[in-house]
Parts: sequence; C-alpha cells; structure tokens
Amino acid sequence: MQKNLLGPDPTYLPDDHPDTAARAAVARGDDPRDVAARLPASSYAWAVLAREALDEKDPVAAYAYARTGYHRGLDALRRAGWKGQGPIPADHVPNQGFLSALETLGDAAAAIGEDDEAARCRDFLADATA
Repeated sequence: MQKNLLGPDPTYLPDDHPDTAARAAVARGDDPRDVAARLPASSYAWAVLAREALDEKDPVAAYAYARTGYHRGLDALRRAGWKGQGPIPADHVPNQGFLSALETLGDAAAAIGEDDEAARCRDFLADATA
C-alpha cells in the first residue's frame, strides 16, 4: 500500500458502527427518539432528530440534537484513527451519520444566529468531503 503524499489518508468508520443499526431501525419505521435512546453513540439517529426539529421550526432542539450527533461522530472518528484533518468520504455509509450531523449543526447554528459556527461547519464539511 502506497502512502498518500498529498495529505492524511481518508478515515472510514467501521461497518459495524452504531449508525449502521440506527439507519436500519429508522428505515423500518422505528421512532428516531427510541433509536437514539438505544444507540446513543449513533450520529445518524441524532442527525435525524435534528433534521426533524428543524423541519418543525424548533432550531434550538435541532442545534442540541445535531451537536450531540456531531460530538458522538468526532469520538468515533478519533477511535478510527482520524487526527483532526483529512477526508471523511461521504460515499462510505457509516460516515454519513457524522456528516449529516455536521451539516445539520451548521443549518441549526445559522437558524439561531450562530453565524460563525455555521460557517465553520460549512467549511469543515467542504474540507472533509473534498
């Protein structure tokens, strides 16, 4: 295997990450609140709750849910070897929950007037998926 000379290697969350089970549970119709309670390490469950809260015009709840999903995802990425920079490929399904939480955190931050944080989230998402 050749070393990536242009920067850090991509980070892939493991296939058995809790987001895999959470995605399946939400897809079969389980309430995302129940899924988050059963699988609190799942960024995906928190991101779904955040998006629903934004859709219901509750940006404060959306912000809290998204921030939870974001931090749970950062923890998982670090355990997977991420050092705070480098690609987090969006085409890898287990990574999608974190990326969704990050995107929704930016949207919720913008909705409550946290413009600097919204911009940081957009930049982080662009850098991670570039």
